[in-house]
Amino acid sequence: MKRQQYKAWLYLLPALIFLIIFLVYPLFDVFVYSLEESYNFASQTYTGVGGYNYAYVLHDPYFLQAVQNTFILVIITVPLSTLLALIISLGLSSIKALRNLYQTIYFLPYVTNTLAVGLVFMILFQKTEYTVGLVNLILSVFGISSIDFIDGPYWAKMFVLCFYTIWVVLPFKILVLTGALASVNQDYYKAAKIDGASRWTIFYKITLPMISPMLFYLIITGFIGAFKAYSDAVALFGTNLNAAGMNTIVGYVYDMLYGSSGGYPSYASSAAIILFVIVLTITCINLLVSKKYVHY
Repeated sequence: MKRQQYKAWLYLLPALIFLIIFLVYPLFDVFVYSLEESYNFASQTYTGVGGYNYAYVLHDPYFLQAVQNTFILVIITVPLSTLLALIISLGLSSIKALRNLYQTIYFLPYVTNTLAVGLVFMILFQKTEYTVGLVNLILSVFGISSIDFIDGPYWAKMFVLCFYTIWVVLPFKILVLTGALASVNQDYYKAAKIDGASRWTIFYKITLPMISPMLFYLIITGFIGAFKAYSDAVALFGTNLNAAGMNTIVGYVYDMLYGSSGGYPSYASSAAIILFVIVLTITCINLLVSKKYVHY
């Protein structure tokens, strides 16, 4: 091995040590926990090794509900938030007057505390004995009866959760896509206009391929972030998400460790490994798709 390679590995050594200690070892430890049946955290003992914990988790109705909620959240919020961010970014890129002001306004939700935003959404949507909420007041103008979005039917609660998640993640995506659009070489647009290309052709043939790396980045991070959702649901429905029927996979892991049904690290570890496998699979699929549609 050449001297330069030794130096390169020496520079990488601190980062590798941190990755091994804080990423590789915990992941291995969680996997070991997930195989230890009837593990007792206090005495550090277990009755056997096998796949019982996975079987229990996969048959637990609370976990199945959490998986359903998480997948619905992912399928709805990731495409919609990315599409809305792209549309808004295109609008911001096409104007000059007050552009910085509009960018600041759109970015405000990102720097606002998650729980504070959740409290505002609760006030807007919640129906109480004193008020029906601002959203229901607006719906009543169109002759639609009031709906309890926080404690009412499942679809209403899921609508609020998806709406809230999109609202929270939208500013960051707008910021990234606005920067990506600004980095596109303007000579391509000038040449396309000289050739008489339509706006749709310019967008589809030039803009979209040029910003595809950033779109791919946002989709990947969006999937990972949505699968790890927990604080969004807590901000809207409180800590007892199982009772509300709005728990997520991460919330299920937390409940198994620290919630009212907590004290089961083996079940929590099994759920965490399942989540890891799901996210890894989705990421690998996206990477395969990106080889065809992402242009670097």
